[in-house]
Amino acid sequence: MRPHFRLAVGSIAFCALLSACSAVSPATDPPGLDGTAWVLAALPGLMLLPRRSVTLHFEAGRASGTDGCNRYAVPYAASGSALTFASGGVSTQMACEAEVMRQAGDFMSSLTGTRSYRVDAGQLQLHGADGTLLASLTPQPQGLAGTTWRVSGYNNGRQGVASVLAGTTVTMAFSVDGRVSGSAGCNSYSATYTSSESSLRFGPASTTRRMCATPERIMEQEQQFLKALERVTTARQEGDRLELRAADGALAVSLVNDSEGNP
Repeated sequence: MRPHFRLAVGSIAFCALLSACSAVSPATDPPGLDGTAWVLAALPGLMLLPRRSVTLHFEAGRASGTDGCNRYAVPYAASGSALTFASGGVSTQMACEAEVMRQAGDFMSSLTGTRSYRVDAGQLQLHGADGTLLASLTPQPQGLAGTTWRVSGYNNGRQGVASVLAGTTVTMAFSVDGRVSGSAGCNSYSATYTSSESSLRFGPASTTRRMCATPERIMEQEQQFLKALERVTTARQEGDRLELRAADGALAVSLVNDSEGNP
Protein backbone atom coordinates (compact mmCIF):
# COMPACT_ATOMS: atom_id res chain seq x y z
CA MET A 1 0.00 0.00 0.00
CA ARG A 2 2.79 2.46 0.85
CA PRO A 3 4.43 2.38 -2.60
CA HIS A 4 1.05 3.09 -4.16
CA PHE A 5 0.49 5.90 -1.65
CA ARG A 6 3.84 7.49 -2.52
CA LEU A 7 3.00 7.21 -6.22
CA ALA A 8 -0.38 8.90 -5.71
CA VAL A 9 1.17 11.73 -3.70
CA GLY A 10 3.86 12.20 -6.34
CA SER A 11 1.23 12.25 -9.09
CA ILE A 12 -0.80 14.86 -7.26
CA ALA A 13 2.28 17.02 -6.70
CA PHE A 14 3.32 16.65 -10.36
CA CYS A 15 -0.18 17.60 -11.56
CA ALA A 16 -0.20 20.61 -9.23
CA LEU A 17 3.15 21.68 -10.63
CA LEU A 18 1.86 21.36 -14.19
CA SER A 19 -1.21 23.41 -13.31
CA ALA A 20 0.91 26.17 -11.79
CA CYS A 21 3.15 26.27 -14.83
CA SER A 22 0.28 26.34 -17.29
CA ALA A 23 -1.91 28.78 -15.39
CA VAL A 24 -2.67 31.93 -17.40
CA SER A 25 -1.81 35.13 -15.58
CA PRO A 26 -4.86 37.30 -15.07
CA ALA A 27 -5.14 40.26 -17.42
CA THR A 28 -3.71 43.41 -15.93
CA ASP A 29 -5.44 46.76 -16.13
CA PRO A 30 -4.11 49.16 -18.79
CA PRO A 31 -2.02 52.15 -17.68
CA GLY A 32 -3.91 55.04 -16.12
CA LEU A 33 -5.01 57.88 -18.41
CA ASP A 34 -4.85 60.88 -16.09
CA GLY A 35 -2.20 63.33 -17.25
CA THR A 36 -1.71 61.72 -20.67
CA ALA A 37 -2.10 63.38 -24.07
CA TRP A 38 -2.75 61.74 -27.45
CA VAL A 39 -3.10 62.50 -31.16
CA LEU A 40 -5.62 60.69 -33.37
CA ALA A 41 -3.90 58.14 -35.61
CA ALA A 42 -6.83 56.25 -37.11
CA LEU A 43 -10.60 56.09 -37.33
CA PRO A 44 -11.28 52.61 -38.75
CA GLY A 45 -12.67 52.78 -42.26
CA LEU A 46 -11.83 56.46 -42.73
CA MET A 47 -8.87 58.35 -44.22
CA LEU A 48 -7.75 61.09 -41.86
CA LEU A 49 -7.39 64.56 -43.32
CA PRO A 50 -3.82 65.93 -43.57
CA ARG A 51 -2.73 68.81 -41.35
CA ARG A 52 -5.88 68.58 -39.22
CA SER A 53 -4.62 67.19 -35.93
CA VAL A 54 -7.23 65.76 -33.56
CA THR A 55 -6.14 65.54 -29.94
CA LEU A 56 -7.26 64.05 -26.63
CA HIS A 57 -5.91 65.07 -23.23
CA PHE A 58 -6.94 63.48 -19.92
CA GLU A 59 -6.73 65.55 -16.75
CA ALA A 60 -8.58 65.17 -13.45
CA GLY A 61 -11.75 63.62 -14.87
CA ARG A 62 -11.89 65.90 -17.89
CA ALA A 63 -11.04 65.03 -21.49
CA SER A 64 -10.19 67.95 -23.76
CA GLY A 65 -8.50 68.81 -27.01
CA THR A 66 -9.32 69.77 -30.56
CA ASP A 67 -11.52 67.80 -32.95
CA GLY A 68 -9.68 69.28 -35.92
CA CYS A 69 -11.93 72.34 -36.04
CA ASN A 70 -13.19 73.20 -32.55
CA ARG A 71 -11.83 72.83 -29.05
CA TYR A 72 -13.88 70.61 -26.76
CA ALA A 73 -14.01 69.48 -23.15
CA VAL A 74 -16.06 66.59 -21.77
CA PRO A 75 -16.11 64.65 -18.47
CA TYR A 76 -14.80 61.08 -18.54
CA ALA A 77 -14.79 58.14 -16.12
CA ALA A 78 -12.21 55.34 -16.11
CA SER A 79 -12.00 52.26 -13.91
CA GLY A 80 -9.75 49.35 -14.81
CA SER A 81 -10.14 48.98 -18.56
CA ALA A 82 -13.61 50.58 -18.56
CA LEU A 83 -13.81 54.06 -20.05
CA THR A 84 -16.77 56.29 -20.83
CA PHE A 85 -17.13 59.88 -21.99
CA ALA A 86 -20.15 62.00 -21.09
CA SER A 87 -22.49 62.84 -23.94
CA GLY A 88 -22.54 66.52 -22.99
CA GLY A 89 -19.54 68.76 -22.60
CA VAL A 90 -18.61 72.11 -24.09
CA SER A 91 -17.16 73.11 -27.44
CA THR A 92 -16.28 76.20 -29.40
CA GLN A 93 -18.56 76.90 -32.34
CA MET A 94 -16.30 77.55 -35.31
CA ALA A 95 -17.46 76.48 -38.76
CA CYS A 96 -14.93 74.62 -40.90
CA GLU A 97 -14.97 72.91 -44.30
CA ALA A 98 -17.61 70.16 -44.66
CA GLU A 99 -15.04 67.34 -44.72
CA VAL A 100 -13.37 68.70 -41.57
CA MET A 101 -16.72 68.88 -39.79
CA ARG A 102 -17.52 65.30 -40.82
CA GLN A 103 -14.22 64.02 -39.44
CA ALA A 104 -14.79 65.99 -36.23
CA GLY A 105 -18.26 64.45 -35.89
CA ASP A 106 -16.91 60.94 -36.45
CA PHE A 107 -14.26 61.46 -33.79
CA MET A 108 -16.70 62.80 -31.22
CA SER A 109 -19.05 59.88 -31.98
CA SER A 110 -16.19 57.48 -31.27
CA LEU A 111 -15.74 59.11 -27.86
CA THR A 112 -19.40 58.86 -26.88
CA GLY A 113 -19.45 55.24 -28.06
CA THR A 114 -16.38 54.22 -26.05
CA ARG A 115 -16.86 51.68 -23.28
CA SER A 116 -13.32 50.38 -22.75
CA TYR A 117 -9.73 51.04 -23.70
CA ARG A 118 -6.37 49.37 -23.96
CA VAL A 119 -2.82 50.49 -24.66
CA ASP A 120 -1.15 48.29 -27.26
CA ALA A 121 2.36 48.91 -28.63
CA GLY A 122 2.19 52.44 -27.23
CA GLN A 123 -1.13 53.24 -28.93
CA LEU A 124 -4.33 54.10 -27.08
CA GLN A 125 -7.24 52.10 -28.49
CA LEU A 126 -10.85 53.03 -27.78
CA HIS A 127 -13.40 50.20 -27.99
CA GLY A 128 -17.18 50.11 -28.13
CA ALA A 129 -19.55 47.98 -26.04
CA ASP A 130 -19.11 45.00 -28.40
CA GLY A 131 -15.32 45.34 -28.48
CA THR A 132 -15.23 47.09 -31.86
CA LEU A 133 -12.21 49.34 -32.33
CA LEU A 134 -13.49 52.91 -32.61
CA ALA A 135 -10.27 54.95 -32.66
CA SER A 136 -6.50 54.63 -32.27
CA LEU A 137 -4.29 57.40 -30.92
CA THR A 138 -0.55 57.88 -30.52
CA PRO A 139 1.18 59.74 -27.68
CA GLN A 140 1.42 63.51 -28.09
CA PRO A 141 5.09 64.52 -28.50
CA GLN A 142 6.06 66.98 -25.78
CA GLY A 143 9.72 67.80 -26.34
CA LEU A 144 10.51 71.11 -28.06
CA ALA A 145 14.17 70.50 -28.89
CA GLY A 146 14.65 70.10 -32.63
CA THR A 147 11.23 71.49 -33.57
CA THR A 148 10.39 74.50 -35.76
CA TRP A 149 7.25 76.64 -35.47
CA ARG A 150 5.49 79.52 -37.17
CA VAL A 151 3.73 82.08 -34.99
CA SER A 152 0.01 82.47 -35.71
CA GLY A 153 -0.85 84.85 -32.87
CA TYR A 154 0.76 86.79 -30.02
CA ASN A 155 -0.34 88.78 -27.00
CA ASN A 156 -0.26 92.46 -27.91
CA GLY A 157 0.06 93.60 -24.29
CA ARG A 158 -3.39 95.14 -24.36
CA GLN A 159 -5.29 92.07 -23.13
CA GLY A 160 -5.70 90.78 -26.66
CA VAL A 161 -4.19 88.23 -29.03
CA ALA A 162 -3.27 89.65 -32.44
CA SER A 163 -2.78 87.68 -35.65
CA VAL A 164 0.52 88.01 -37.47
CA LEU A 165 0.41 90.78 -40.08
CA ALA A 166 -0.21 89.70 -43.66
CA GLY A 167 3.03 89.54 -45.61
CA THR A 168 5.16 88.83 -42.52
CA THR A 169 6.42 85.62 -40.97
CA VAL A 170 7.42 85.14 -37.34
CA THR A 171 9.19 81.88 -36.51
CA MET A 172 10.66 79.94 -33.59
CA ALA A 173 13.23 77.12 -33.86
CA PHE A 174 14.23 75.25 -30.69
CA SER A 175 17.73 73.77 -30.82
CA VAL A 176 18.91 70.81 -28.76
CA ASP A 177 21.49 73.01 -27.00
CA GLY A 178 18.88 75.18 -25.25
CA ARG A 179 18.62 78.07 -27.70
CA VAL A 180 15.63 79.40 -29.58
CA SER A 181 15.98 81.53 -32.71
CA GLY A 182 14.03 82.76 -35.69
CA SER A 183 12.56 85.78 -37.40
CA ALA A 184 10.59 88.33 -35.40
CA GLY A 185 9.09 89.66 -38.64
CA CYS A 186 11.82 92.13 -39.49
CA ASN A 187 14.86 91.20 -37.42
CA SER A 188 16.39 87.87 -36.55
CA TYR A 189 16.51 87.05 -32.84
CA SER A 190 17.92 84.43 -30.50
CA ALA A 191 17.58 83.60 -26.80
CA THR A 192 18.15 80.77 -24.37
CA TYR A 193 15.29 78.60 -23.16
CA THR A 194 14.76 76.10 -20.36
CA SER A 195 11.97 73.55 -20.34
CA SER A 196 10.82 70.78 -18.04
CA GLU A 197 7.59 68.89 -18.63
CA SER A 198 5.07 71.68 -19.29
CA SER A 199 7.18 74.58 -17.96
CA LEU A 200 9.06 76.85 -20.38
CA ARG A 201 11.01 80.05 -19.86
CA PHE A 202 13.05 82.23 -22.16
CA GLY A 203 16.13 84.32 -21.42
CA PRO A 204 16.56 87.87 -22.76
CA ALA A 205 16.46 87.98 -26.56
CA SER A 206 19.15 89.54 -28.73
CA THR A 207 18.21 90.82 -32.19
CA THR A 208 19.70 92.30 -35.31
CA ARG A 209 19.25 96.06 -35.81
CA ARG A 210 17.26 96.45 -39.01
CA MET A 211 14.41 98.92 -39.39
CA CYS A 212 11.53 97.83 -41.62
CA ALA A 213 8.94 100.27 -42.97
CA THR A 214 6.44 97.86 -44.49
CA PRO A 215 3.98 96.53 -43.84
CA GLU A 216 2.64 99.18 -41.50
CA ARG A 217 3.11 98.34 -37.78
CA ILE A 218 5.70 95.61 -38.46
CA MET A 219 8.12 97.04 -35.89
CA GLU A 220 5.31 97.30 -33.32
CA GLN A 221 4.43 93.65 -33.96
CA GLU A 222 8.06 92.66 -33.46
CA GLN A 223 8.31 94.46 -30.12
CA GLN A 224 5.04 92.99 -28.88
CA PHE A 225 6.06 89.46 -29.89
CA LEU A 226 9.43 89.67 -28.12
CA LYS A 227 7.71 91.16 -25.05
CA ALA A 228 5.21 88.27 -25.05
CA LEU A 229 8.08 85.77 -24.88
CA GLU A 230 9.25 87.34 -21.63
CA ARG A 231 5.92 86.41 -20.01
CA VAL A 232 5.94 82.74 -21.00
CA THR A 233 5.96 80.18 -18.17
CA THR A 234 4.25 77.12 -19.68
CA ALA A 235 3.96 75.35 -23.03
CA ARG A 236 1.39 72.88 -24.30
CA GLN A 237 1.42 70.99 -27.59
CA GLU A 238 -1.76 69.70 -29.21
CA GLY A 239 -1.11 67.94 -32.48
CA ASP A 240 0.66 70.44 -34.74
CA ARG A 241 -0.27 73.40 -32.49
CA LEU A 242 1.71 74.91 -29.64
CA GLU A 243 0.43 77.34 -27.02
CA LEU A 244 2.78 79.37 -24.82
CA ARG A 245 1.07 80.86 -21.78
CA ALA A 246 1.88 83.31 -19.01
CA ALA A 247 1.75 82.56 -15.29
CA ASP A 248 -1.83 83.86 -15.10
CA GLY A 249 -2.92 81.49 -17.87
CA ALA A 250 -3.18 84.17 -20.54
CA LEU A 251 -2.14 83.13 -24.03
CA ALA A 252 1.23 84.68 -24.86
CA VAL A 253 2.02 83.09 -28.24
CA SER A 254 0.22 80.55 -30.43
CA LEU A 255 2.15 78.61 -33.07
CA VAL A 256 1.74 75.97 -35.76
CA ASN A 257 4.37 73.31 -36.44
CA ASP A 258 6.47 74.30 -39.43
CA SER A 259 8.79 71.29 -39.49
CA GLU A 260 6.97 69.84 -42.48
CA GLY A 261 5.70 73.02 -44.07
CA ASN A 262 2.24 73.07 -42.51
CA PRO A 263 0.11 75.88 -43.95
